[in-house]
Amino acid sequence: MSRIDTTFAALKAQGRKALIPFVTAGDPHPGATVDLLLAMAEAGADVIELGVPFSDPMADGPVIQRAGERALKHGIGLRQVLAFVRGFRARNDTTPLVLMGYANPVERYGQDAFVADASAAGVDGVLIVDYPPEECEEFAARLRAANMDAIFLLAPTSTEQRMAQVGQLASGYVYYVSLKGVTGAGHLNTAAVAEAVPRIRRHVSTPVGVGFGIRDGATARAVADVSDAVVIGSKLVELLERQPADNVASTGAAFIREIRAALDKKDA
Repeated sequence: MSRIDTTFAALKAQGRKALIPFVTAGDPHPGATVDLLLAMAEAGADVIELGVPFSDPMADGPVIQRAGERALKHGIGLRQVLAFVRGFRARNDTTPLVLMGYANPVERYGQDAFVADASAAGVDGVLIVDYPPEECEEFAARLRAANMDAIFLLAPTSTEQRMAQVGQLASGYVYYVSLKGVTGAGHLNTAAVAEAVPRIRRHVSTPVGVGFGIRDGATARAVADVSDAVVIGSKLVELLERQPADNVASTGAAFIREIRAALDKKDA
């Protein structure tokens, strides 16, 4: 079993849901990234998505676009991201890390070299936004051979055929984008999520995580009630962007503790 599989199995046995924060590698301060990852894991993050900065992030809203721009100005590329992963793994060998990004940096690095180096660094899963499943069979197989999971996105516009394609290739979990548009946009419709997740589960055997539009404990809890995991990114990145370097880890940890408490709160 992968680290992601082990984590979800343990949570299921405890009757709990996964909390998956997203942060951009190197933002807002490269020197704070590893400590931020460690602090979030300590505060209750079950899996962490680490964004790979890219100059044309088509699926990202303004908050995460700004984070990527700041990271790029600091010279953060895929090699630096893998260095952050190695730094995290030196002090935490249990919390899964997923790299989330776009095809261009991976293609420039070279797929084979990327898979080898990511696996050696301690990456557990990879989500490439613009790798559609129908073009991704070989890449997903390479990841699995290196004991990493291939994570895929599904959206309100996904057809039954697309869900079936993802179901054949996905491992670890699938990430359901609960809103049309870019990250950080709009208001979450939990009723629509509650209708969508069972449709996805007809095609997908992995856990289903839901993200986009989750900004606080109440929305996180509502989504957790109908899914296996809550993915939260834009609100967290927004909280971090104005923090001085020595406040980044503590600010991230405080937010994760708040969301974790909401997810774990027992009904009266």
